[in-house]
Amino acid sequence: MDKSLEKQLAGWLRLQKGACGPYLKLSMMLGIANGVALVVQAWLLATMLQGLIIDNLPRQQFVPHFIAFAALILLRGALAWGREKVGFVAGRRLRGTLRAAVLDKLSRLGPAWVNGKPAGAWASIVLEQVEDLQDFYGRYLPQMALAGFIPLIILGCTFPLNWAAGLILLTTAPLIPLFMILVGMGAADANRKHFTALQQLSGHFMDRLKALPTLKLFYRAAAEERAIAKASEDFRERTMAVLRLAFLSSAVLEFFAAVSIAVVAVYFGFSYLGELNFGHYGVPISLFTGMFVLIMAPEFYQPLRDLGAHYHAKAQAIGAAESLMALLEAPEPLSQGNEMLSASLVSIEARDLQVLSMDGQSLVGPLSFTLQAGEKLALVGPSGAGKSSLLNALLGFLPYTGSLKVNGVELQQLAPTSWRQRLAWLGQNPQLFHGSIADNVRFGRPELDDAAIWALLEQAKIADFVRSQPEGLAHRVQEFSGGLSVGQAQRIALARALARNAELYLLDEPSASLDSQNEQWVLDALWQAMQHCSCLMVTHRLDQLDRMDRVLVLDHGQLVQEGRFAELAQQPGLLATMLAQLPLALSLDDVAGGAQA
Repeated sequence: MDKSLEKQLAGWLRLQKGACGPYLKLSMMLGIANGVALVVQAWLLATMLQGLIIDNLPRQQFVPHFIAFAALILLRGALAWGREKVGFVAGRRLRGTLRAAVLDKLSRLGPAWVNGKPAGAWASIVLEQVEDLQDFYGRYLPQMALAGFIPLIILGCTFPLNWAAGLILLTTAPLIPLFMILVGMGAADANRKHFTALQQLSGHFMDRLKALPTLKLFYRAAAEERAIAKASEDFRERTMAVLRLAFLSSAVLEFFAAVSIAVVAVYFGFSYLGELNFGHYGVPISLFTGMFVLIMAPEFYQPLRDLGAHYHAKAQAIGAAESLMALLEAPEPLSQGNEMLSASLVSIEARDLQVLSMDGQSLVGPLSFTLQAGEKLALVGPSGAGKSSLLNALLGFLPYTGSLKVNGVELQQLAPTSWRQRLAWLGQNPQLFHGSIADNVRFGRPELDDAAIWALLEQAKIADFVRSQPEGLAHRVQEFSGGLSVGQAQRIALARALARNAELYLLDEPSASLDSQNEQWVLDALWQAMQHCSCLMVTHRLDQLDRMDRVLVLDHGQLVQEGRFAELAQQPGLLATMLAQLPLALSLDDVAGGAQA
């Protein structure tokens, strides 16, 4: 990974620590308190050994020392438990805050942006990658503070007793973080590749799982099984590479810590044998000094060793932060304006409007048109003409340039909530959620009672089906509208749209994939609901255009025709060409004649 990028990601991670609240600092304070208790414990033990072995003092004199020593053991255990508990709470708060931020960001970015990645990739970001930040905030950041404070406390106690031992500790201490950095240089890059492979595997597996019936029908199940096996093997290799770095880092740290402690022990051993006579300020070296320093020597390196053990948590967090930072800092298609819409029917005015993709590519336009209050406007054109992109821009899911005004106010200046509360949207692929039929209908309108829901179901011509179910309104809708036909799902989605009491209906092929009976029910309910509302409908069903006030014809992102259907049907142009290609059951004259009638 590029060093500048790694530094940027590490800085971004530190900016998020405010979400941990006071628990992060409390974890550090508990760790420092544990270190101070350790120094006192070592002093008590060294004092008792000096008095009992060298000074031959009575054991009763050290009873208070022993009681204090035992109490410190219990206190240190409680402090260690408290530090782990508080560190976990800090990480949990951070994860909750970050997950909420990710979900809010995805809702603001909208489906046009979210569809750029498979659902499994988003699941990996929201679940695994956020989860992998736990140890960074719960352990690594507090341990960084302890790795600085506790060795300083121990050095402050060691130098007054023996400057040589203090110098050995001070000289050898940098070896551990130095080799920790050297060994861990590739850890962040390995973790980043690991998360990339995890996203790919998650997205690949979920997409294939959803398409399993189609794969079986076309005899592609075996080929996709081999592809999933290959992706799984790639993920396994990357996971083992990360683990290999973690184990190597721990082994190197343990080796250099053991060597450093051995140097301190050798110094005191030769000093007691009389071979070394320096470091003790001219005073005979005592058992107390040697025992105190030797007891403290492992604890001097322990915070650095723990930091090294948690270093993979930093590398793991940096690998996870790349996708999270890119998501949370992605530009939003609809800025968070604060102007509210006036209480009147919705009108739209577009001038030199150009709809862009999330990466800045032009999808539609420039084009200019108007939708008057209460007017019904149809968008037609061949596939890929930009009709759905225009709807996504109106919904605030795609960025645009030029002017797009709603009731005279630029869309970018409107509060998104105020704007979307005035809308009802119905697409060709209804999205129902796992839950009861009542929950799906009152989605966004929790105040609706059962009587209001039944009225909406009657209007959508789906009440008879709901009554036929043993649980009625409590009938459960499975994932991906499981247990319902396409027509039933579309009519439940229609009831949900009708519950909005909207002033503008945005319809994207609402009758696509429906049989003639379901299509007639859906359209009749829509026309009845839209009598006093504005409507912009995308449709390929040219035989439905006689009900619309005006028609906009798009081709390759450009507005090529505009006017009343009866007029455009008789003029040379794209609409007449499309009408000529209708099935033989409907001729151009039939459609145009029906429009005039």
